[in-house]
Amino acid sequence: MTLIRNTMLAAAAGLIAVTGVVAPASAQRDPAYAAARANGSVGEKMDGYLGVVGDATPALQRMVDDINIRRRAVYAEKAKENNATLEQYATTAGCQAIARTVPGEKYEAPDGSWQTRTDAPPQRLPACP
Repeated sequence: MTLIRNTMLAAAAGLIAVTGVVAPASAQRDPAYAAARANGSVGEKMDGYLGVVGDATPALQRMVDDINIRRRAVYAEKAKENNATLEQYATTAGCQAIARTVPGEKYEAPDGSWQTRTDAPPQRLPACP
């Protein structure tokens, strides 16, 4: 089962590398999103979605929910186009998003804890490409 999962994650990683799609570009240009990433109130999760770190204000939760709805739509479209499951595509997108975090940003480690990115590579799932 692990070999199959690793193979599928690798295939989905290739699809993401080719398509370059992980998160909707509009979210990346949102000043509130950029501020939340910078101050550590949100972080990238292993499943490809954005998570709230700590307590969520209603506005923060709405922003995260909105971004995740848009991400899911992109993942579903790209997964269908490339004969992958939504979960495979989303997990691989999570691997890539965590890899792209910069020092100071939060991300979910394989043990489920929130970590702050340092200059060292982030902790990722062993199956991540």
